[in-house]
Amino acid sequence: MICVPDAAPDDGLPYSQAAANNRDPILEQLRRLLAGSASVLEIGAGTGQHALHFAQALPHIHWQPTEHPDAVEMLALRCSGAGLPNLAEPLALDIRTTPWPVQAPGVFYTANTLHIVAWETVELFFTACGEHAGPGTLLITYGPFNYGGRFTSESNERFNGWLRERDPVSGIRDFERVDACAQAAGFSLLEDIAMPANNRLLCWKQEPASSS
Repeated sequence: MICVPDAAPDDGLPYSQAAANNRDPILEQLRRLLAGSASVLEIGAGTGQHALHFAQALPHIHWQPTEHPDAVEMLALRCSGAGLPNLAEPLALDIRTTPWPVQAPGVFYTANTLHIVAWETVELFFTACGEHAGPGTLLITYGPFNYGGRFTSESNERFNGWLRERDPVSGIRDFERVDACAQAAGFSLLEDIAMPANNRLLCWKQEPASSS
């Protein structure tokens, strides 16, 4: 995800207010969901605020942040100087270019990306995750979703209008279509968790291939 940062705080690093607001509610869920995991591949790490915060709080996790090649330098500004042994150097990764230049992780994680990219890229994202996953791999996404073709709040509807005006191919995705993409890639939904500000945290798990 190519992130447009908000005004920088005093440290001068790229900054997203949304990431600052949602990092602790997400971390509360990740502590539980990732208790048995050892590695996370973050897609669209943006300003790196999530990567740094989660790597600090979850030292048992090897956290690999990635970002689109056009924005990976912005991500590196925060992550490269963190000095955390479990936070890897950011990698350039374009969702649309496969195979991805990474090893199969235990967990895929992405936040506020699916409504930014085109729907065709959403489909490619799930397909690529399925191709790089093994039995038991988790796939976790965070952001706003529609249900039954309807917005879950007026604020989400307004946000969707802003997204469409900014880029006509973007927009809040229907949960049912996203879940169908995950299922087609071999993932089964484990949890659909309500989060603050009308967002959701969705977690799928890669199922073993059928022997029949």
